[in-house]
Amino acid sequence: MLEIRKSEDRGVAEHGWLSSRHSFSFANYHDPRHTGFGPLLVINEDRVQPGRGFGAHSHRDMEIISYVLDGALEHKDNMGTGSVIQYGHVQRMSAGSGVAHSEFNHSQSDPVHFLQIWIAPNVRNIDPSYEEKYFDPASKQGQWRLIASPDGRDGSVLIHQDAYMYAAILDGDDALEHIIAEGRRAYVHVVRGTIMVNGIALQAGDALKLVNEPQVTVSGALNAEILMFDLPAQH
Repeated sequence: MLEIRKSEDRGVAEHGWLSSRHSFSFANYHDPRHTGFGPLLVINEDRVQPGRGFGAHSHRDMEIISYVLDGALEHKDNMGTGSVIQYGHVQRMSAGSGVAHSEFNHSQSDPVHFLQIWIAPNVRNIDPSYEEKYFDPASKQGQWRLIASPDGRDGSVLIHQDAYMYAAILDGDDALEHIIAEGRRAYVHVVRGTIMVNGIALQAGDALKLVNEPQVTVSGALNAEILMFDLPAQH
């Protein structure tokens, strides 16, 4: 089964300082057809105005990944962690038993554009933790780059779930495949550009859900960057 999630059909939140698009039900946006996909619960595409952001707020029992597209995102939390991440950086926070953090646009002149991704963990009430890594764009060029995994392999950030997150930058004749093991599913989110996924044309903000499909096949890219999630069917 292939199901398209069009960019323009996502939930919309406009707060002046924040413009957000929700791929799944979130906050005041609820769509019973889109409440998550396996353990993948949230993909929010956020644009935050200069000097603005999310004040201190709490989370628990959630794997939270920030993937910056443009600008600089400043993070602070009650674990004593503080950092500024830019394009190429991936930040993972395991909320576990509870963590409070804030996220702000570090710049006073330029907006920040990023994806915030929530994945439900397969363990609860663990000690909260934080991790940040840089993935050179060249490592994603024309190939899958493992970004997050349950064992931190290949330099990926570690998440507490049997889920794998890959990134790829593709253009022209670039083509990739990924085998989906039996009992698993995949979700492809287009970060920018246009691309064909399993024969379906997608553009920035679009996504494709794959259930009971043998593989992901991507081709026909034009200045594209994509994220691909290999997920357990249940969580």
